[in-house]
Amino acid sequence: MYSIYHFFQSIVKNKKHFKTSKKLDEFPFNKKLLSCKNDGVFPDMAIRINKNKSVFTGGELIELKDSDSYTVSSFNSTIPSRCKEISKIITGENSIIKQQMEKVGDDIHSLPVRDVFYLVRGRKNKKTKVCLVYGSFFETIAIENLIRQSFSQVVEEGLMRSGKEMSQEQKDLLFSILSQQENFSKVRTVEKASVKLRFRIMTEVKAEGNILNPKKYPEISDGTLNFVLPCHNDGEEKEIKRKLGIVFSTAAIRQFKIFKVKHHFNGFFLIIQTPL
Repeated sequence: MYSIYHFFQSIVKNKKHFKTSKKLDEFPFNKKLLSCKNDGVFPDMAIRINKNKSVFTGGELIELKDSDSYTVSSFNSTIPSRCKEISKIITGENSIIKQQMEKVGDDIHSLPVRDVFYLVRGRKNKKTKVCLVYGSFFETIAIENLIRQSFSQVVEEGLMRSGKEMSQEQKDLLFSILSQQENFSKVRTVEKASVKLRFRIMTEVKAEGNILNPKKYPEISDGTLNFVLPCHNDGEEKEIKRKLGIVFSTAAIRQFKIFKVKHHFNGFFLIIQTPL
């Protein structure tokens, strides 16, 4: 059986290594749970898919974020999100991710939309915090809306400086094109230019979305490993605890500290916490 819950179980077993591993990708992850593992390509890891998806689907995507401070390191090119379409990730017949997933026997397209998790480690003054956090902690508005509103600010500032105007219809057309990241993130070749141009988005986490920030989220204490899941109603909380009960023994669950924190923009999240 494969799932992000089983992945959390595996890192709990080896949690002491979070303090000693110089790089997060050097942590002794359980490779039997993984369908791929790469460096510098999203996702850094993916969980294998279950053929029987009645309880756990598996297939979650995991990005590693390592920092020598209590700030979540920036996201380069890939905007953090709660889920992603696998078809947009395994592009091209020679995709190394696609090859790795097929090699372990995954029926890749049986799970077209994948949940995204971020394994975040922060270290400060010889203290360490680690969070395995669901992507909705960072994606509090739709990515298309985030890009659209950001470009809207650029255009409005440019129009103000130039003293010119655009009709609302022109603005809507421009923003609808630019809100799709794939429309502008490709490498562009211009005739007679000796260089190519590629626009890339770098995403930085605000203080309100920084789960490592001790002022914003004091419940995430030093020297802890935390599993962070959205919990907006009693039904979600019961489902999380049901899945925990399948993966962990009753004795193991008693050792966790389980509580809720309120995100500054996105409701409540359930925290399963254990000391490192």
